[in-house]
Amino acid sequence: MSDPTRTTLSQPGSIGDAVASRKEMLSVLLGAAFLMATSAIGPGFLTQTAVFTDKLKAAFAFAILASILIDVVVQLNIWRILGVSGMRAQDVANRVIPGLGYFLAFSVALGGLVFNIGNIAGAALGMNVLFGAPLALGAVFSAGVAVLIFLNKEMGKTMDTFTKILGFLMIALVCFMVFKTQPPVALALKESVLPSTVDWMTVLTLVGGTVGGYITFSGAHRIIDAGITGVDKVKQISFGSVQGIAITGIMRFLLFLAILGVVAMGKPLDPSNPPASAFQIGAGMIGYKIFGVVLWAAAVTSVAGASYTSISFLQTLFRVVKTHQRWWIIGFIVASTTIFTTVGRPVNLLIFAGSINGLILPLSLLSMLLAAHRKDIVGELYHHPRFLTASGYVMVAFTAWMGWQSLSKIVDLIR
Repeated sequence: MSDPTRTTLSQPGSIGDAVASRKEMLSVLLGAAFLMATSAIGPGFLTQTAVFTDKLKAAFAFAILASILIDVVVQLNIWRILGVSGMRAQDVANRVIPGLGYFLAFSVALGGLVFNIGNIAGAALGMNVLFGAPLALGAVFSAGVAVLIFLNKEMGKTMDTFTKILGFLMIALVCFMVFKTQPPVALALKESVLPSTVDWMTVLTLVGGTVGGYITFSGAHRIIDAGITGVDKVKQISFGSVQGIAITGIMRFLLFLAILGVVAMGKPLDPSNPPASAFQIGAGMIGYKIFGVVLWAAAVTSVAGASYTSISFLQTLFRVVKTHQRWWIIGFIVASTTIFTTVGRPVNLLIFAGSINGLILPLSLLSMLLAAHRKDIVGELYHHPRFLTASGYVMVAFTAWMGWQSLSKIVDLIR
C-alpha cells in the first residue's frame, strides 16, 4: 500500500531531472521546516511570548537568542541521527533501550492529544475574534480544514503547502504589527547580547516550547516519510533542521518586538489575554482582527502538526496504524475536537501532559545521542560530530532538570 505522506523525489537521469529533483528536495525540506516551526507556533507560543515580554521587557531578547542557540543544538542532533538512520524516533529508542520507544510513543500521543485540544480551542477563539462565531462552530470548522489536508491523495505535499502559506502569512502580519508599534529595536539588539536581566528558567521554558515533546520530531519524521535519508543527505538534513529553528526564531523575535512596542508605551497588557490586548493596543480594531488571523493560523497548523506527528510515533509500532495512517490522523483530530466541544479544556489533563512533555525531550535526546555512534543504527560511514554529542549531553542535563522542576511543582499542587 502506498504511503500518502511520502513524497517521491524524481530520479535524476538527466540535468533537467537532477534540477527537478533538487527543487523537490528543497521544497520538502522547507515544508518540513515550516511543519516543525508552525507546530511550535501555537496558541501557547503567542501567550508565552507576550507574558515574558511584559515581564522582562527588552531583556527578553537575550532569552530568545540563547534559546535559539540551544534549539539548534538539540534539533541538529535529533534530525541528523534520525535522517541518517532512516528510522523514526520510537524505533531508534527501542534499539537503544528496549521498551523506551513504546514509552515515548504513548507519551507523545497522549501529550499530542491533550495539547491538540488546546490547539482546537485556539482555532475556535481565532474564529470568534474574526467573525464572532460560537466556539463550538469555530472548533468544528477549523477541525474540518485540518481534516481536508489529510483527505487529500498526497497529504504530505498538501501539509507542506498549507504550513508554508500560513507560516508566511503569520510572519507578514506580525511584521506589520512591528511597523505599527515602533518598538525600541536598538535597545532590543543591545539586550540580546548584553542583557540587563538573565532568567535561565525562561530560556529553558522557551526551549521546551520550541523543540520539546513532539515538535522537533514533526519535521524529522516528515523528511523520513519523503525519503530524504542516509549519510549522503546529511548536509540537506542539517540545512532543513536549522531552517526550522530559524523560522521559529524569526517569528518569536518579531512577535516580541511588536509586543515590546506596546509595553514600552507603558500600556498594561490584559492578564486574561496578553497577546490579544497587545495587538489591540498597538493597532486598534485592525490589530485585534490581525491577532484573530494569527491565532487561527497558529492553532490550525499546530493541529495538523500534532496530529501527524502523534500518529507517526505509533505507525511503526502497530501495523493497523501504519495500514490506515490517514484515518488514524483524522480520528485524532476528530477526538480532540469532540473532547473540546463536549468537555472543554481539561485543565488538570493539560497540566499533567505538560509535565510529561517536559520529560520527553531529555529522554528522547538521550536515546538519540546513545544511538549516534551505533553502527547498527547510523551505519559505518556516518560520524556524528563530537561537538554536537557533547553539547547534546549538556542539553539532556538542562532539560532533565527543568522537567524534574516542572514535575515537582505538579506534585506540590496535587498535595
